[in-house]
Amino acid sequence: MNGGRRADQGNRVSTVLGRRLGGELYKFRMAARKTQQQAAQAISATTTKVTKMESGWVPMRDPDIRVLCEFYGVTDADAVNGLLDLARLDRERRKAKGWWQQMPTVRSFSEYVAMEDVATHIKTWQLALIPGLLQTPDYVRSLGVSSDSWTHPDQIEEMVATRIKRQGRLWGDRPLEFHAVIWEAALRQEIGGRDVMSGQLNHLIDVAGRPNVHVQVLPFRAGAIRSVPSAFNLLSFGEPGAVDVGYSESLGSTVWTEGAEGTEVYARAFDRVARMSLAPRDSVHLIEAISKGMQG
Repeated sequence: MNGGRRADQGNRVSTVLGRRLGGELYKFRMAARKTQQQAAQAISATTTKVTKMESGWVPMRDPDIRVLCEFYGVTDADAVNGLLDLARLDRERRKAKGWWQQMPTVRSFSEYVAMEDVATHIKTWQLALIPGLLQTPDYVRSLGVSSDSWTHPDQIEEMVATRIKRQGRLWGDRPLEFHAVIWEAALRQEIGGRDVMSGQLNHLIDVAGRPNVHVQVLPFRAGAIRSVPSAFNLLSFGEPGAVDVGYSESLGSTVWTEGAEGTEVYARAFDRVARMSLAPRDSVHLIEAISKGMQG
C-alpha cells in the first residue's frame, strides 16, 4: 500500500506496520465480498472502527483478527499467525517511547525516525544533499539557517542535536548497514561555504572507511539519470513480518511505499544508480579531489 504524509488523529497514529496489517485485512475482506458494516457486526464494533483498523490508525486486538479471518474465510494458519505477529509488533512499536518523541523538530517525521531506529539496512539515493546520517554539525547548521522552518535560533541547534543523535545508529555493537549513492552535484554544492563543505567532504571520507558504511558517487560523466528523478530511502528490518519500506519526499508531500511490489521499484532504481556509480574506492578518490579543490 502507499501512504501519504504521516498523520495524527487524537492519540492515534497511523503506523507502517499498522497500515500493512490493515491492508492485509482489507484484501481478505474484499476477496470475501464483505462490507465494512458486515465486518463491524462480526466483531461487535462500529464501521468507523473497521475503517480505522484497515487504515492502520488503531492497534488491533488478537480476538478481533481471529474473528475477522474466520468471517472472511481465511483458513491458512500461517496467514493468520502472520497477521497476529504483525499486530503484536505494531502494538509494541506504538508503546515504545523513543528519544525522538521529546524533540519538537522531529515530530513532523517521527515515524521515519522511529523506523530508522530499528532498521537493519538502509539504502539512500541523494541528488542535492549529503545523506542526513553522514552530515557534520556545521553542514546541518548551514542547512537549518537557510530553511524557513524555524522561528528561533535554538531550533537550529536542536536540529543539529537531533541529526547527531540519529547518527548513533552507525556505531555500536550492531550498527546499521548504510549504503549511500550520492550524485556529484551534492558534493560540489557549497552548503555553508567552502570551509564547511570541505569539512563535510573530509568527514564523508572518514565515515566511508567504516565496514558498515558504503558510499558511492554518481559522477557527472555518467550521463543521464534515467527514471530516478528524486531522492529516496529504502529501509529493511530484521524482525518477522516487517516488510521493506520506501520513503521519499516531494514539495508538500511525503510518500511511503510498502510491500514487495511497491518497494521493488525502489530496489531496482537503487541498483540502477549504484551500477552507474563509481566503486567505493574510486568514489573516495573523487571526494578527496573535490575537497582539495575547495581548500585551494
